[in-house]
Amino acid sequence: PQQAEASGSGVIISADGYIVTNNHVVAEATEISVMLNDKREFKAKVISTDPSSDLAVIQIKANDLPFLTFGDSDALKVGEWVLAVGNPFNLESTVTAGIVSAKGRQNIIDRDDEKAANPLESFIQTDAAVNPGNSGGALVNTRGELIGINTMISSPTGSYAGYSFAVPSNITRKIIEDLMQFGNVQRGVLGIEGGEMNSNYAKEIGVKETQGFYINKVTKNSGAEKAGLQKGDIIVQLDDKKINGFAELSAYINTKRPNDVVQVKIIRDEKEKSIPVKLSKKEILNYEFNGI
Repeated sequence: PQQAEASGSGVIISADGYIVTNNHVVAEATEISVMLNDKREFKAKVISTDPSSDLAVIQIKANDLPFLTFGDSDALKVGEWVLAVGNPFNLESTVTAGIVSAKGRQNIIDRDDEKAANPLESFIQTDAAVNPGNSGGALVNTRGELIGINTMISSPTGSYAGYSFAVPSNITRKIIEDLMQFGNVQRGVLGIEGGEMNSNYAKEIGVKETQGFYINKVTKNSGAEKAGLQKGDIIVQLDDKKINGFAELSAYINTKRPNDVVQVKIIRDEKEKSIPVKLSKKEILNYEFNGI
């Protein structure tokens, strides 16, 4: 078989050569080479990957490298200016500008150069031009802080059509810390199922609230059950984070680990109530079917 080559982007996050990129940039690679902005080239090794968030950590043997610091993606405002940095179409060190078009985007279809596998449910949407090769590159604010990892575009052609999506830095930071410390992602869950509130749903179930997350089922032996959350409760806030729907709930919980305690503000019988919930561990089971 012919050797195939692919290119992508990455972000140096430490002086000793740790780099964050997309999992789909390094997946199935037999050899990874990193070229820095000063044209120095290094062989890289994969430290750990997380396909569900499409993030990966790789490392090169180098010291005293300049690196990006993480910004607070929760503090981003729609309309704020951002810059996307990467290597689209093998054009090295390309910077494009745009604004934050939306936050908490979910159900995104295509990555910039391949299909998403179990994507996260909360992305930063920008109108900064992102194309194949930009994957894994930095999305920064005007202070030069890393606020996202450019991961996908939504496009009928496969090239930029006005919408690009980045994994928020707060989620990225937590996942990268887990990968470097534990070798896998420590996922905490509330232990609930339900749906996003809207005016039609509110009318259907006979409540006034049109925003929040409606609990339809509480998982047995979960932190939610042990704390006393019930079917019919509407989650409106987690700690100091307002919850308008599933995207905000998912994004906030994705920054937490098992056994972290989250203050869950709910509306029950038209009254607000705050309940501390210890997050359970999410058990992910992988099945391999051989010969099918």
